Amino acid sequence: MAPVKNSRVLFVQPPTGYPQPGVNTTFDDSQMIDPDTVSLNGGFLLKTLVLSIEPYNRGLMMFGYQKGLPITSFGFGRVIRTENPDVKAGDHIYGMIPVQEYSVVADKSEISWFMFLENKEKIPWSLYVGVAGVPGQTAYCGWKEFASPKKGDVVFVTTGSGPVGATVIQLAKQDGCKVIASAGSDEKVAHCIKFGADVAFNYKTTSLSEVLAKEGPVDIYWDNVGGETLDNTLLHAGKGARFIECGMISVYNNAPPVMKNMLQLVTCHIKMYGVNVSVLLPKYEQQFYEDVPKWLAEGKLKYLEDTRSGIEHVEQAILDVQLGKNIGKVVISVADDC
Repeated sequence: MAPVKNSRVLFVQPPTGYPQPGVNTTFDDSQMIDPDTVSLNGGFLLKTLVLSIEPYNRGLMMFGYQKGLPITSFGFGRVIRTENPDVKAGDHIYGMIPVQEYSVVADKSEISWFMFLENKEKIPWSLYVGVAGVPGQTAYCGWKEFASPKKGDVVFVTTGSGPVGATVIQLAKQDGCKVIASAGSDEKVAHCIKFGADVAFNYKTTSLSEVLAKEGPVDIYWDNVGGETLDNTLLHAGKGARFIECGMISVYNNAPPVMKNMLQLVTCHIKMYGVNVSVLLPKYEQQFYEDVPKWLAEGKLKYLEDTRSGIEHVEQAILDVQLGKNIGKVVISVADDC
């Protein structure tokens, strides 16, 4: 095979606000690689198939990437060649991988969250970076660990059309809860309804306080945005409410607002939990992979993907996620599985 381009996205510098393509990262297609002859030095050659773009990419720009090297993101690829006895050609490998078309991996330990994907249920492979991957794991583990739902509980979910929020809506409905969901556009609101939300609203055009005053009080709050939404929701919490803090995207790129209603934690006996999927997953991983791929194959769990083809779209996708311009889980399709 003749040498081919090994396109990649390199880290330049941390952002001071929203991450900017060409400023904080840069697309580079100058590197060439011959997949048939590149030296493996006892490792294996991984061809990237699919990459995930998530809000956490912004955080990694502050402390997780090295200047001049490819950024990393959750994704999976297929092993093309191997000199590693633990890895076979044709294996599908999932984990935190470099954002580039081909990677020579010295050992499995170089890939955080390393696992082999088998896909026995024959679901679309891309789902393994979405509802069958870390976003779905976050929703599943956080809900199982902290929600303590009772039939009829009122659940409020922010970013309800995103991969985490959409999964939480459906888990809550499975448990017999009433679900309120918010999203940033009328199109996204419509998707929240499709996922099962009983009430959904556009937070940019509708008063959150009016909705929660009418439909609450809130027994379980799944928070993906933080900031003023969190502060206002505190005013509409029921006694003994569970606040599950999954993300704070509203303050990733801006200064956080002054929180005015924290005393509600005391007066309403609110329990507030932080979701760290890396801590929770060992407890729920086996159950997750028994449930979620099967539900997807049976059509019992719905999802929404925003698919973009080519590594050259990674930088803009990272920004779009921060701005809320994506519709569903952002998936970068890098190569066909062949």
